[in-house]
Amino acid sequence: MAATTASSFSIGSTVSYSSRASSLPQSKAQVVKFNSVPSFTGLRSTSLICGQDSSFFSKAVRGSVMRSQTSDKKPYGFKINASYKVAVLGAAGGIGQPLSLLIKMSPLVSTLHLYDIANVKGVAADLSHCNTPSQVRDFTGPSELADCLKDVNVVVIPAGVPRKPGMTRDDLFNINANIVKTLVEAVADNCPNAFIHIISNPVNSTVPIAAEVLKQKGVYDPKKLFGVTTLDVVRANTFVSQKKNLKLIDVDVPVIGGHAGITILPILSKTKPSVNFTDEEIQELTVRIQNAGTEVVDAKAGAGSATLSMAYAAARFVESSLRALDGDGDVYECSFVESTLTDLPFFASRIKLGKNGLEAVIESDLQGLTEYEQKALDALKTELKASIEKGIAFANKPAN
Repeated sequence: MAATTASSFSIGSTVSYSSRASSLPQSKAQVVKFNSVPSFTGLRSTSLICGQDSSFFSKAVRGSVMRSQTSDKKPYGFKINASYKVAVLGAAGGIGQPLSLLIKMSPLVSTLHLYDIANVKGVAADLSHCNTPSQVRDFTGPSELADCLKDVNVVVIPAGVPRKPGMTRDDLFNINANIVKTLVEAVADNCPNAFIHIISNPVNSTVPIAAEVLKQKGVYDPKKLFGVTTLDVVRANTFVSQKKNLKLIDVDVPVIGGHAGITILPILSKTKPSVNFTDEEIQELTVRIQNAGTEVVDAKAGAGSATLSMAYAAARFVESSLRALDGDGDVYECSFVESTLTDLPFFASRIKLGKNGLEAVIESDLQGLTEYEQKALDALKTELKASIEKGIAFANKPAN
C-alpha cells in the first residue's frame, strides 16, 4: 500500500480535536495539517479522528459511544497499529458481507479472514480491491476452518439462517445452535485466546452454548465471550433522537437484559443527554425497540431480515474490541456476557472493554430504575432464564 506523503489534507465533519466531534461545523470540511500522515490511503483517511475516538466509527458516524462519565485517561491518540487479525465466520451471508466490508475499513486490522461453506471466494476477491490496509483471505468449508482461525485475535460469528416472516427467534434455535456449536469448537481448538463475538440468533441461547463448548474444551474465558447486542443500542439511540429531536451524536441509551423481544430493555430513564418522557412515549419507544427486528422483517416482505443495521452494529462492536486490544482505556459497550448483576448467569449490560476482554460490568445502570423499568426487568427474567437454560441443555446433550 502506497504511503500518503501530503502535508495537509481535508478531513470531513468527523474530525475531532477532543473527545467531542460535535463541536465542529457539520457542513464544512476542515483542513488539518500534519508533519506526517499514517502510511495508508483510502476510505479511512476521510474519517480520521485525532482524539479519543480513533476509529472509522467516529462519534459523528455511529451516533454515540458508551463512555465513562469522567476519565483521567490520556486521549486515545493518533497512532494507528494495524496489527490485528479478524475472522468472520459466515462471511458470504446477508450480514457477513456488509460486516466484512466495514471491518475491512478499520485501520486496526492487518488481516481479514473470511469463512463460509460456499460463495466466499467472490466476496473476498471483491473486498480485496478496496484500498484499505488489511489483507483479505478466503476459506471455504470445514476442511479450511482451522487455517482460517489460526492466530486470530477476534472471531465474529454471524453464521446461520436469517429470520423470516412469521418466524420467531426461537424457531431459529435448532439450526443455528448446531452451527454455533461446530464453529466454537473450532475456535477452541485453533485460537482459544481470541475475543469471540456471537451474532447468530437466538443470542440468548447461542452465547450459553458457546460458553459450554469452551468449558468442555477447557479453554473458557468469560472475559472474552460476547453476545453482540449493539444493534439494540443503535436502534434505541436512533429512535430516541428522532422522537425527541435530539442531535444523534449526543444520544446514549443503555440497553440491558437479552437480545429478543421483551428481554430487550432500554433504560430510557438513563438516557444521555437527560430527557423527559411521558408514560406513553416510554411505552411506545420500549415496544418499538423490542420489536424493531420484526419491523424490518415485515418491511422486507420475505426478502430478508435486519442485515445492514446488524452489520453496522456488529462492526461497531468489533471496532470497540480492537480499540481496547490496542490500548484505548475508555471503551464501553453493551453486551450479553456472563454476569453477576442479576440471578441469571448471563445478562446484557454496559461493560468496559480492555486488552484482556471484559474489564468491568457497569452496575449503575441497574440502580435507581423507574417503576416501569423495574417491572419490565422482573418480567423479562423468566423468558431469558428459559433461553439460557435451553442453550446450556443443548450444548450438554449426549451426541447421537
